[in-house]
Amino acid sequence: MAFEGLSDKLSRAFKKLRNKGKLSEADVKEAMREVRLALLEADVNFRVAKNFTNKVTERAVGADVMESLTPAQMVIKIVNEELTNLMGGETARIEYASHPPTVIMLCGLQGSGKTTHAGKLSKMLKEQGHRPMLVACDIYRPAAIEQLKVVGAKANVPVFEMGKENPVKIAKEAIKHAKDYGNDIVILDTAGRLHIDEELMNELKKIKAEVQPQEILLVIDSMTGQDAVNVANSFNDLLDITGVILTKLDGDTRGGAALSVKAVTGKPIKFAGVGEKLEDIEAFHPDRMASRILGMGDVLTLIEEAENKLDKKKAEQMAEKMLHNKMDFNDLLDQFEQIKKMGPLKGILSKIPGVGKQLENVDIDDRQIDWTQALILSMTPEERENPSLLNLSRKKRIAEGSGRSLEEVNRLVKQLEQMQKMMKKLKNQGKNSKGKKKKMKNLPGLGGAPWGGGNGGFPGM
Repeated sequence: MAFEGLSDKLSRAFKKLRNKGKLSEADVKEAMREVRLALLEADVNFRVAKNFTNKVTERAVGADVMESLTPAQMVIKIVNEELTNLMGGETARIEYASHPPTVIMLCGLQGSGKTTHAGKLSKMLKEQGHRPMLVACDIYRPAAIEQLKVVGAKANVPVFEMGKENPVKIAKEAIKHAKDYGNDIVILDTAGRLHIDEELMNELKKIKAEVQPQEILLVIDSMTGQDAVNVANSFNDLLDITGVILTKLDGDTRGGAALSVKAVTGKPIKFAGVGEKLEDIEAFHPDRMASRILGMGDVLTLIEEAENKLDKKKAEQMAEKMLHNKMDFNDLLDQFEQIKKMGPLKGILSKIPGVGKQLENVDIDDRQIDWTQALILSMTPEERENPSLLNLSRKKRIAEGSGRSLEEVNRLVKQLEQMQKMMKKLKNQGKNSKGKKKKMKNLPGLGGAPWGGGNGGFPGM
């Protein structure tokens, strides 16, 4: 995941501070030296890293911090605030036109993910109640128009194209078409190059002059590190971009681009690509990203993902079954499907405060969900509904049919039994002295996940 290396180094630097009772100015400066080195290794711009640590040091050596009962915590709080400011402070929103359609022009180098993120952005906006339209302005790259059509079909968003016509004319005609057909957002997928050149920029300038877009969003690949910031600076100088879409923040990126781009260009990161699927895009929240970098989790994003991706009706049905202690293997199977919708397990767990640091040396293999599902799918419908039928011969058959071990079958059965016992206990606790039901709050969910069950998670972990 993004920022892992930076998070580890910052964690070690702050651990030294926590181990000291009172802090001296020398202690703070030594810690900031380590922070600056960590930022530089994460490919943060040198001036940005230097200015950041200078600001933190200036605030941290103040009397309020040095004389505090918990000076280390105060320093970390300052770092968190300054990290948030470094990445933009507040969440940047799309500027919508007072009279539709709102025109969003995407630009960037070839291979940065413009076409894919045009589709992701259109899907997100459609789900928010808008009627977006994608426009194929890249007439140079082979199959670019076809790729946009495929992406548009997956997002269920219309695509406007005029073949190899002049891109400026295509953009102009697309806006007329949007007005006629009620599309309130037009997303222009423009051409890119392998490097910034005069021909590319002249075309983009002409499109900008013709259609006057409300947003010019630069799509940059966070894996390119410091080069991404240089690209952002060049595009901003020539086009005056309004924001950035940073891609591949789910990958093994050092994070330098995310921490540098706002400070260098003055323009905010508005969206982040966090996976390969069309739904894997999210608004960029500087405060939440700062919390993730410092290992404090990101509960708000986790809640939003759960609200958007989990089936509310199934969750209610699950809560009802748990309340009446009627859970079976079909319910566990449903839970695993719900978990998979939210992405990789380590990514989910890293957003829970206090859990991320415990996962540093833990290898979480998402295939374990598939293996557990294979065990359940190897059962007959009757066995799933009535686990008491599972005698030794049936368990052996399930193990053989799923390609897993008998030990894993036993562990899965035991896990379900423990969940049932836990729910029975909670149900009894939910009654008052007169035997009447009290309202039960905070029912545990995702019991089949690695953090649930008394045995420590999935079979095989």
